[in-house]
Parts: sequence; C-alpha cells; structure tokens
Amino acid sequence: MNERIRSKEVRLIDDKGENRGVVPTSRALQMAYDADLDLVLISPNQEPPVAKILNYGKYKYELEKRAKEAKKKQHVVEIKEVKVRYKIDTHDYQVRINNIKKFIGQGNKVKIVIMLRGREMQHSELAFDLANRFIEDLKEEPLQIEKKPMLEGRNVTLYLGPQ
Repeated sequence: MNERIRSKEVRLIDDKGENRGVVPTSRALQMAYDADLDLVLISPNQEPPVAKILNYGKYKYELEKRAKEAKKKQHVVEIKEVKVRYKIDTHDYQVRINNIKKFIGQGNKVKIVIMLRGREMQHSELAFDLANRFIEDLKEEPLQIEKKPMLEGRNVTLYLGPQ
C-alpha cells in the first residue's frame, strides 16, 4: 500500500491481535517489517489512529469476501405489475389476488394497472371500484398502500408494498 502514516504515534494491534498501546509510528513500522507483514491503518480518524500489523493482501481478500457475502444476502425490491381490465371474471380476479399475495410475501412491491379502452374511459368509476375491491380483499395481508388508486392516462393504477 502506498499511503504513508503521517501520525507520530499509533495505537498498535500486533499480528496476534494483542493491544500494544500507543507506540511511535517508526517502531510500529519496524515491528511490522521484522514480522514480514504490513502496518495497516484500521481507524485513521481516531486520535491517535489505530494501526494493525497484518498481511495486507489477505486483509483485502477478506474484506472483498465479506462484501460479496453481504451483497448476496440483500434483497432487491422489484415492482411487479398486474394488469387487468375492469370487466375481469371472478376466477381471473382470484388468480390475480393470489399472485399479489405471493409478490408481497416475497417482499416485492406491486403495481396494479386497470386498463381502460375506448369508451370504457366514460366508466372509469368502475375501474376505481375494482381497485378499491382489491384493497378490500387484501386488507388481511401485511401490506401498505403506497399510492391510492389514481387515473394515469387511460389506466387506473394502484401501488401496494410490503409492510
């Protein structure tokens, strides 16, 4: 590592993990050199900074490995879209309800789009009724309404998210 330690003294942790207290930086560097290891600043913002004697290549590898593990475990929230027409059949409606429950259970957000075509725009209140029916039938589920039903162009949209 190219960065130099500018502090006159450091709080040193040796290669065995023991606290050596505050020592002059030159002595800490000599101890690291004698052990054929590197002196790495662990906490540079403290006074005096904390430095540790260790194998820098191995240390960097462990950090990358931990970062990769953390990235694996995090869940990316997706927005799943469910499109319906306001003249939906009861069985199709139940299938959509089950899909929404599954999506919410997986931790994803759901966008329900009720499409209106042509003259159906005159009956947009029926689409709002359907959106409210979705809300009513899903009220037992652990979810929250992120955006109430609203008209966006030719569609009525509703956003639901996990609680």
